[in-house]
Amino acid sequence: MANHSIPHFHNSEGVLKIEISAKEFQCIGALPPFDHPHVFLDMGDDNEIVCPYCSTHYVYNSKLTVGLADPISAIYTPETA
Repeated sequence: MANHSIPHFHNSEGVLKIEISAKEFQCIGALPPFDHPHVFLDMGDDNEIVCPYCSTHYVYNSKLTVGLADPISAIYTPETA
């Protein structure tokens, strides 16, 4: 079963923080083939979280449109088979 509704983000550019429009998402680290295991992260009641693999600092921004990020280049769309 594919989980297309869960957004994926990466930090290939090495920015200090990424603002995202979701509190539940997957971090892939960097773009393939340099990605780390695609880890599911859930902020819960918090508004920020740090990925335990790559230390990317994600901050929830409710003003962003669903599925977007700042920088926009942090969005990753997994290929479908």
